[in-house]
Amino acid sequence: MPAPRVQLRTFDLNLLKVFDAVMAERSLTRAAAELRLTQPAVSNALRRLRETLGDELLVRRGRTLEPTARGQELWPAVREALQTLQGSLLPTVFEPAQARDTFVLTLADATAAELMPGLVRVLAEEAPGVSLRVVPLTTRDPRRVLDEGGADLAIGHFPAVLADLTARAQAGAPPTFLHHRLFVSDYVCVMRGDHPLAQGDLTIDRFCEANHLLVSFSGRAYGFIDEALQGLQRKRRVVLTVNQFFTAGKVVVQSDLLTVLPRHFVNVTGFAGQLVIRELPFTVAPIQVDALWHQRLDGASGHAWLRKQVAALGRNVFPT
Repeated sequence: MPAPRVQLRTFDLNLLKVFDAVMAERSLTRAAAELRLTQPAVSNALRRLRETLGDELLVRRGRTLEPTARGQELWPAVREALQTLQGSLLPTVFEPAQARDTFVLTLADATAAELMPGLVRVLAEEAPGVSLRVVPLTTRDPRRVLDEGGADLAIGHFPAVLADLTARAQAGAPPTFLHHRLFVSDYVCVMRGDHPLAQGDLTIDRFCEANHLLVSFSGRAYGFIDEALQGLQRKRRVVLTVNQFFTAGKVVVQSDLLTVLPRHFVNVTGFAGQLVIRELPFTVAPIQVDALWHQRLDGASGHAWLRKQVAALGRNVFPT
């Protein structure tokens, strides 16, 4: 059965705002609170939109709402249109002292531990009405999250993304995502203070013969270190993967496992005195940490202010 033909002149655009909120929250209750509406009002608006478009848009799966294929296809366009309209209606100049914006950042805990304390101080001093939400970085390619509006700014090590963006730019494609280098760090091998490998030379043989813990956002037991070892025709045994650097540090303190962490992170763990840092016995590419954002937000003065603060913190914490 063909979908109904929508007449824009009679279409209630408020329904799209409700749809966007429900898609973001995946809950009628939370969407109602976000919109300051009653839950029945949100349910009624969603019903009207379903009838207008001839699709369920969202279906219940347990305690959450999951989008249909049509709902998932529609949401990025709806969110981008709403953000563009909102940006056009709001004042073009962001005034930190009067702002009431909420920014969503996605980054790993190691980077958050370094940057967030300073960013909170900036907010307290310059923008007390601004709020931040930090969500876990679960991928080395956050472009989909940024495109769908799940985050305003991604911060992390995205070498494949930057290589792809460079290739697209060289081919003449218009930029969809923009980026800025925040700092450069490196990887080190970390173990508990009385680990057998804490003394003597840490050779590549001893490194590969040990059992390892890997920080993996995807859950795969294969990362940058394994890529470097493969180039040397070597491999290690990863017996545990976790998705947080803090967790990795706590496990290593209480086990015979080795792990590889960003050097800059070790001093902010709170238990650096229980850890021993050893240089890796082979060459690994440095960690290049970048801020990445969608092009549609590049001209937003509030977003530009946020990027400026993050860049300044990166320079202060990791001076070149």
